[in-house]
Amino acid sequence: MRSKLFLHASCAAAVLFTLSIGGSLVAQTGPSIPAEWKQVEDAMGRPGQMQPGDVLKFSMPRRDLNVTVDGTAVQPGLALGSWAAFKRAGGEAMVMGDLVLTEDEINPVIARLQAGGVTESALHNHLLRESPRVMYLHIASHGDAVKMARAIHDALALTKTPTAASGQPAAQASFDLDQKAIQQMLGRSGKVNGGILQFSIPRAEKITDDDIEIPASLGVATGINFQPAGNGRAAITGDFVLIANEVTPVIKALRDNGIQVTALHSHMLTEQPRLFFMHFWAVDDPAKLVHGLRAALDHMNNAKP
Repeated sequence: MRSKLFLHASCAAAVLFTLSIGGSLVAQTGPSIPAEWKQVEDAMGRPGQMQPGDVLKFSMPRRDLNVTVDGTAVQPGLALGSWAAFKRAGGEAMVMGDLVLTEDEINPVIARLQAGGVTESALHNHLLRESPRVMYLHIASHGDAVKMARAIHDALALTKTPTAASGQPAAQASFDLDQKAIQQMLGRSGKVNGGILQFSIPRAEKITDDDIEIPASLGVATGINFQPAGNGRAAITGDFVLIANEVTPVIKALRDNGIQVTALHSHMLTEQPRLFFMHFWAVDDPAKLVHGLRAALDHMNNAKP
């Protein structure tokens, strides 16, 4: 599910500490952040990380929440990862993101974002039967990058979202399912982050918003996450990014394989082509789940691995 700042300068590799989706500070080797964006990081109050497509993404995992679905604990990297990211758009910037909120946090956050000129594009569920209830507020806005970053920072300060300073360096949680087998059956490579095996699958066609090309890393790639659920089972969730004629076949493929559809909605307002985001949930044998996910992916116009 997804959730940047597009930079047009070349970036040398650097070793830095970044905040993982799971909430740990971990050393990673990656492109350094150009100096022109330091003010945005300062305004956000946390480090960002460069993504493909000249995107700078900020991850804000809700490690403060203890959410369960039918008795299965939901780890932050599975479905509780707030994020925001910025992209250069002419003389301004575009920001997109997804904030994970409790019900009492929603309206104060919206008010603070609007006061700072940040536009909201969707508010909805991603899960079903979760306890406590969580909602997902999507943002899609244009303007001054620093001003928008400051508004997002101030909005998050009204929630219990952990600050960057509250994270402590820690070893990454292990993933005790057969990652190689899952990847081979799905036909895609994923990576483990905070004990969650995560896949990001871009679409093949060009996607634009207000005539600006949107790279997959700005929240328009299908996300599939696997979390060990005990006794060799996996919990899966994420969202398929679909065009209209793919919606019904993907619903059928998922349901035929015991995977629940938990939400179907938009995340953006002016994207082309029009996109639908279909969220899902299941806990079962990993091989059975991968079979269903692969069947759904086969109905989509995704980029080749």
